[in-house]
Amino acid sequence: MFAERGLTSPLSHFDSADLLDALSTGIILLDAQLCPIYANVAAQDLLAFSLNQSRGRPFGDCLQESNGLTGILRRALDSGEGFADRELTVRPVGTPRESRVVDVTITPLEGLTGQHLLLELADATQRQRISRENDLLARLDSSRLMIRQLAHEIKNPLGGLRGAAQLLDRELPNDTLKEYTKVIISEADRLTALVDSMAGPNRPMQKSLINIHEVCEHVYHLLHAEARPGVVVDRDYDPSLPSAMFDRNQLIQALLNVARNALQAVYDGGRIVLRTRAVSNMSIGNKRHRLVACVQVEDTGAGVPDDLRASLFYPLVTGRTNGTGLGLAVAQDLVTRHGGLVEFESEPGRTIFQLLLPLEESA
Repeated sequence: MFAERGLTSPLSHFDSADLLDALSTGIILLDAQLCPIYANVAAQDLLAFSLNQSRGRPFGDCLQESNGLTGILRRALDSGEGFADRELTVRPVGTPRESRVVDVTITPLEGLTGQHLLLELADATQRQRISRENDLLARLDSSRLMIRQLAHEIKNPLGGLRGAAQLLDRELPNDTLKEYTKVIISEADRLTALVDSMAGPNRPMQKSLINIHEVCEHVYHLLHAEARPGVVVDRDYDPSLPSAMFDRNQLIQALLNVARNALQAVYDGGRIVLRTRAVSNMSIGNKRHRLVACVQVEDTGAGVPDDLRASLFYPLVTGRTNGTGLGLAVAQDLVTRHGGLVEFESEPGRTIFQLLLPLEESA
């Protein structure tokens, strides 16, 4: 059409490589040995590899963990049939600590120089994260109701138990026997405090203008005092975080619950780090925030068991024989009251729980 009118096509000003590099979708062309012969900028950024350094090497060498992707590529090449999969998790060699979630489309190509595979990679990491957060937030109300109903059922008999122990204490003839009633009263008080933490604060939030590092320092000193000999507790703060309106006591309780979990997870010689970072333009659930305070608790423990990952923030879910399964559920509740969320990523030797707190939400 452009030639008929004596005009130059707009596409003639761009070569095909420029057009492919302008795409947000990753494009990779593999030869019959599954070695990359082309990758656009988006693909190289997504998988943290350099095309020049990867030529002549199998594509699988670019990935620490491919979740079976290399086997799928080989089958597509052998069968000549296309393949598509959603939310496939891969771990690039260039970012050993970070996995990526991608949607993959594989198209076999037959050319003059033999068989090739065309890969289209779309980054689905953010979409999966938002979906997971929405699911967690949707279930949070039912978890709160379960916690409060359970707390109510436990608290009533505890009051009767404590009152009976007090009456018995007055009737016992000697102090030796009274030691037992003191233990009963003390344990009843401890369980009552635990039940109160299960129910969560029913009062309105008492917000004041504070810097999140004040909360972190309070928790740091408590952890430092409770840590076993040989366990190191460090701090890594971002001084650029501004002050905002928070309920100080609620955030201390939430961060302390998460940090004490980390303290119980590390072995002798382990390390815990309290870290703060400012994150710009971050989505929590379906809402986007201009600025978010990210408070991380990193530990060197064994990590979260695979069978607990999906239900970790539900009440009464715990991986420890002496755990209550309430600390993380209460922490999640308190953080969501501030419009935020608690998330985690975990592998053996490195677990990070992070409290995401919108700053404009609290302002």
